Amino acid sequence: MDLIPAPVSFGADADQFFPLDAGTGLDGGPGTEGVQRWLRDTVGAATGLPLSSGPGAAGIALALAPEELEPEAYRLRVSATGVVLTGGGPAGLFWGAQTLRQLLGAEAFRRAPLKREGWRLPCLTVEDAPRFGWRGVLLDVSRHFLPKADVLRYLDLLAAHKLNVLHLHLTDDQGWRVEIKRYPKLTEVGGWRDRSMVGYRSAGNRDNRPHGGFYTQDDLREIVAYAAERQITVVPEIDIPGHAQAAIAAYPELGNHDVVDTAALSTWTDWGVNANVLNVEDGTLRFYENVLDEVLEIFPSRFVHLGGDECPKEQWKASPSAQARIKEQELADEDELQSWFLRHFDSWLAARGRRLIGWDEILEGGLAPGAAVSSWRGYAGGVAAAKAGHDVVMCPEQYVYLDHRQAPGDDEPAPVGWVRTLEDVYRFEPLPPALRQDPEAAAHVIGTQANLWTEFMDDVREVDYHAFPRLAAFAEVAWSRLPQEPAERDWAGFDARMAVHRARLDALGVEYRPEDGPRPWQRRPGVAGRPIEGAPPEA
Repeated sequence: MDLIPAPVSFGADADQFFPLDAGTGLDGGPGTEGVQRWLRDTVGAATGLPLSSGPGAAGIALALAPEELEPEAYRLRVSATGVVLTGGGPAGLFWGAQTLRQLLGAEAFRRAPLKREGWRLPCLTVEDAPRFGWRGVLLDVSRHFLPKADVLRYLDLLAAHKLNVLHLHLTDDQGWRVEIKRYPKLTEVGGWRDRSMVGYRSAGNRDNRPHGGFYTQDDLREIVAYAAERQITVVPEIDIPGHAQAAIAAYPELGNHDVVDTAALSTWTDWGVNANVLNVEDGTLRFYENVLDEVLEIFPSRFVHLGGDECPKEQWKASPSAQARIKEQELADEDELQSWFLRHFDSWLAARGRRLIGWDEILEGGLAPGAAVSSWRGYAGGVAAAKAGHDVVMCPEQYVYLDHRQAPGDDEPAPVGWVRTLEDVYRFEPLPPALRQDPEAAAHVIGTQANLWTEFMDDVREVDYHAFPRLAAFAEVAWSRLPQEPAERDWAGFDARMAVHRARLDALGVEYRPEDGPRPWQRRPGVAGRPIEGAPPEA
């Protein structure tokens, strides 16, 4: 039935349907109220049907059966006399409602009815459950800020694809996007930059246009609540100890002021790896503890991402303060100094019932005891962490960095990285052979994630272009059960289902990349990228 992601099992009764009309009711027991509300708000709005509840409101019945199904599992049964949707928990029920919406056709994804009759569901039984518990998407709102309305829209798009984690990259050298009441200059100073690099640095282009924005704490509470209604967890990222120039520009005492003039720094206007990193003084530890106190109050997620990537050590090597810390803590070198820094926050988070997750560089110098790893530089870091008993989210740049170009040639906007086609993403396998042969270690791969870095995407239209349709392929990788071997994944079947799914994306207003290449307004002639020729190296 052209479902994306593909369900575990599916059986249909040929030429049998259940019609929906103004008399079709929607009801369910305790715990189903949120899904009822969502169905009325979306399917009800698209069909123009009231989907009323109450006595005699037969038609679509919702139920929870935690004794029968796992929390994210669901069972959908449609007969000629009605619909029964059962979830193992509220999440499973919600994912089943997403399937129900897909079965109604692309018009069910619009916000107002194009027709008020002729709606029907095919008679069938679907039994389904996800492969991974973490099915994530990173949205980088630091390099280019996305207004709150765009983030809320992306939560709807994630939900439509049964993705359940939004990793929100809130801070970097180029912008600080979360209000911290104790430190207002983080957004007053670090929340904007006076210009931006256009394309890759080799061209030397700047737009000379100020760029900025940030989310108030209430904005973020709203985003978190909106996500929770859609069974999505928002994981905040506060990047330390590298990627921190926006914070240092706001509070120069955070930088390595004993070796550089940190008071002269402003929010960075370039892309790339930056030498200006945090110092390792007690005051900096207390500063970020205070920041995280406010972050934890906003975000209830178990995991908090603290970056830990791309932290050059040159300033620490030259800093008497950093060298004194190395000696005081009896550390071997600057790699161990970074590990010490992150271990401090691992313990600090653990004492508050949270867990640190960071990019795979946090393995260097020793991994903090409770930390989980986002494996981005290929599989190796994730394999090492999983074999050592640490939880892992697989997001290797060779496969699921969606800022990478989608085709060869000059038409792709600001072409970056390797060519990663829709089929390439569909063939991504989160568990490499080294883990498929080691079930105990494989159990530590809690999920997978696609990353949308926005250095070369300066508005939501460009994010749409890079994300879709590849995010639909990724969603199936993250959700659907694996065949006996990854090579057996049915690309032809998925490609056929995508022909229908593109109509759903059209109805949702997603400006995805067309099969035959970008539209004229999706190109960026004259904007230099950084294409990498040939196939990516083995992850």
